[in-house]
Amino acid sequence: MNKTIIININGIVFHIEEDAYDVLKLYMTDVKRHFSTSADSLEITTDIENRIAEMFNEILASQSKQVIVEQDVKLVIEQMGSVEDFESAESDAKAPGNNSYAYNTERRRLFRDPDDHLVSGVAAGIANYFDIPAVWIRLAFVIFLCVAGSGFFLYVILWMVIPKAVSRADRMAMKGEKQDLKGFKKSFEEELSSVKENLHNFQHEARPFVYKTRDFIGDFFDHLGVFLRGAGGLLGKIIAGGILLGCFGLAIALIVVVIMFLAFGKTDIYHIFPFNIVNHNTNLVFIAGGFLLLAIPLTAIILLIIGFLFRNASFNRSVGTTLLCVWLAALGAVVYYGVRASVDFREGARLNTTINLKAPANNTYYLQLNDAKYLSNEDSTRLRIKERFNGMVILDDDFNGNDEMDGPNRVSIDIEKSDVQQPVLVESFTARGRDYEDALTNTKNITYRFIQKDSVLKFDRHLERTAGTLWRGQNLHLTLKVPLNSKLIIDTRLDVNIGFNPYDCQQSNKPANPLGAKFIMKENGIECDIPPVPQATIDSLRRQEVADSLKNANQQ
Repeated sequence: MNKTIIININGIVFHIEEDAYDVLKLYMTDVKRHFSTSADSLEITTDIENRIAEMFNEILASQSKQVIVEQDVKLVIEQMGSVEDFESAESDAKAPGNNSYAYNTERRRLFRDPDDHLVSGVAAGIANYFDIPAVWIRLAFVIFLCVAGSGFFLYVILWMVIPKAVSRADRMAMKGEKQDLKGFKKSFEEELSSVKENLHNFQHEARPFVYKTRDFIGDFFDHLGVFLRGAGGLLGKIIAGGILLGCFGLAIALIVVVIMFLAFGKTDIYHIFPFNIVNHNTNLVFIAGGFLLLAIPLTAIILLIIGFLFRNASFNRSVGTTLLCVWLAALGAVVYYGVRASVDFREGARLNTTINLKAPANNTYYLQLNDAKYLSNEDSTRLRIKERFNGMVILDDDFNGNDEMDGPNRVSIDIEKSDVQQPVLVESFTARGRDYEDALTNTKNITYRFIQKDSVLKFDRHLERTAGTLWRGQNLHLTLKVPLNSKLIIDTRLDVNIGFNPYDCQQSNKPANPLGAKFIMKENGIECDIPPVPQATIDSLRRQEVADSLKNANQQ
């Protein structure tokens, strides 16, 4: 039974036998005595103590024990080297003809180099690990950076994974230097010599990095220029030709679009989004300004590429200045009227109305799309509906077209469980305006048509605005609340409005209902009403499964 004591080596607590502690104390006393005449004996002895603590931790972890014994201390001293052997080797090194230490190297470890870094020392650390110049690793990262930015992501990952060489022992392990007394002594002297040299001639030491960076960038662009003047010239012409064809295609498409807009009725296109957000009197400004903003850069690019390809073409400076002035004027006009229009979206308002619905006798609701076109009194009078189309129903089947042409006037419908037996429809109208009063006025100018005929609920696909009202973010959100266990037959054409596809549920309904998909209101909300499988069918399937199993067993 041996006596143990507790020691602290640079903040790390160890349990060590008394005999082992005496050996360790004697060794550290000799180490401190030897380095007492050094420029900074405290720093180097601290590094040696840190290394000894690391070696003790490795021994305890590898042997799964908690106490350091005398044999462990002797093993550490053997690896670190005794002071007598180190002094003898140092005397030999100072003898005539011996100007350097002779010490062995060991396996390198991967660390980030904090002394030679541009960003975080990843490249320098990898270079130290493979004992190659760091410039090649940095060049490899630059090359991979051009491959979809993979170099950047690889560098960031390595930055997070590779530890930083914090202590002197880490830096020595990074360079493969043996971590014994000789190695610590040489590392410290090299570091001290480097610091003195830097302090002696700081400006001279700071300039090489700038020069290397300048030379690297210069060489890179020189080689790039040689490539472009050679094989890159043909590649550049091919790329320029492709860009030229693309610009011609865009120019033709732009002209066609402007002609189509004008064909709607000259400048009277205020019903088309986004022209409906501004006064229709300024539509000509938007059309002309938008055309010039796109056409002038395309024209300039086309002329420049033609000059590059054929060499003899020139771009007149006065023409370029004129086009630039026209483009700036068009930009100013579009920005001015665009800002004026955006002011009308500053405030928002909401109005809610509740419609009490008549509960059907069979507790079944049929939600259908109202495909009859909405016509105001002015439209009916202008088109002479009673005279020309008496007894006919004008259908509104331009579902997608109206949404795209007239702005986002789509109606959304939610179906929820009602807390009472009375079914209701809550209409929530929202709009924006220059101020709150203007927003309320725009909200009030929204009209929507909802019709109930017994158990049939008909919804328009989109809302309508009062004639002459500009689009100001008008929107309508409908909430249909029905009692628990209510059945709903939903028209599949309402899929855009209700936010889910009822067609999938209709396929699950057996037999399928031609009027739509059959749903039922549960406690957790609306669910597809899938009829249960009859017990006779289940029994038949089970018998068939047993018969197939017996048949397979007999065949085997």
